[in-house]
Amino acid sequence: MGRQDGSGRLYSPPGADDSGAHILHVDMDAFFVAVEVLDDPSLAGKPVVIAHNDARSVVSSASYEARRYGVRSAMPLGMALSRCPKAIVVPPTFERYRETSAQVMEVFRSITPLVEPLSIDEAFLDVSGARRLWGTPGQVAALIRRRVEDEVGITCSVGAAATKHVAKMASTASKPNGLLIIPAARTQEFLDPRPAGAMWGVGPKAAEALTSRAIRTIRDVRETPVAALARILGTAQAQRIHDLANGRDPRGIETERTEKSISHEETFRTDVTDPNVLRGEILRLADKVAVRLRAADLEASGVAIKVRFDDFQTLTRSQALTDPTSVGQRIAQVARDLLSAVDLRAPVRLIGVRAERLVPAGSAALALWDDDGEWKQVDGALDKLAQRFGTGSITRAAFLTRDQHLPDAERPAEDSD
Repeated sequence: MGRQDGSGRLYSPPGADDSGAHILHVDMDAFFVAVEVLDDPSLAGKPVVIAHNDARSVVSSASYEARRYGVRSAMPLGMALSRCPKAIVVPPTFERYRETSAQVMEVFRSITPLVEPLSIDEAFLDVSGARRLWGTPGQVAALIRRRVEDEVGITCSVGAAATKHVAKMASTASKPNGLLIIPAARTQEFLDPRPAGAMWGVGPKAAEALTSRAIRTIRDVRETPVAALARILGTAQAQRIHDLANGRDPRGIETERTEKSISHEETFRTDVTDPNVLRGEILRLADKVAVRLRAADLEASGVAIKVRFDDFQTLTRSQALTDPTSVGQRIAQVARDLLSAVDLRAPVRLIGVRAERLVPAGSAALALWDDDGEWKQVDGALDKLAQRFGTGSITRAAFLTRDQHLPDAERPAEDSD
């Protein structure tokens, strides 16, 4: 399988067998960097790191030239520069990335209406109905690669397969700027020798747990009884990865995706040790999450927090709610309770609040009394401010007072989703 730096990639020759490979996964190559190169061609072929040029910053993306030095996304900028001292640091321009993403998605939708965006720079497509207009899956994949490069000016990698899981694995293996087709009849042949950690949804900890029990490849996963996997990973995940290892993935293309969670998080300019500052920040983030919930006409059935310490160890805690809510104060109350159970053993670098298990607003049974009535009045005022001035303008008076009395170094940095 190709590595993140682009070495060892796999690709299919023209005319390769594409029978049954009607699901495409299209992934832009080093997307943020590619967009910056569009605007500044002098960056082409150089080790580029997308990050705010700040001691607290982390890498958003890196060119393949920088990746060959071991630079990776989410790495602290200081570490990235120590590995690649000649890297060119370029601040992110997210609005520009969103504009370019919209252009790319428009190319996809001009070929098939069955497009499922996964993120700003990748999507699944079902091209089974496009044969009469555009040809076989392999021909459609090649067409997409040409059009994205010709019309948008950036490159992409495409995996074509019978299922979403295999298509995504194939696109990763073909990066950068490649095409890998896995015909349906050769699905297991492709999967078996790959590392178990390459499976979609198997994170580093799960991969480590599998490796410690000599389960190293996807074939090993396939040949391990589900009951044995369950003792390692838990019942739900065990069944899921056993199915994927056997090439079973019934998921279709979801053209209308409902948000599964909404979150905001904050990286502090100076690590925080005061629990009261963290509690205040949780309320501010909960307000922003709640505004987005109400704008999407959704409610949260669960709340989670993320805490990252100064040594970059990160933990999450979550709790289900008795009744779904989109009230900022209610979300903050649960998030603060979760925080109170965390051992703040070290200064905190980042904190986040996430609303999860989202359901349509008003889908729960109405209660006789509304305990959140007064809080909803506050939320109504926040919504009006958001509509008039944008979500970035939202704050409570308490936060203004707090920021005025904190040293400059302790004021929160701009939040990132």
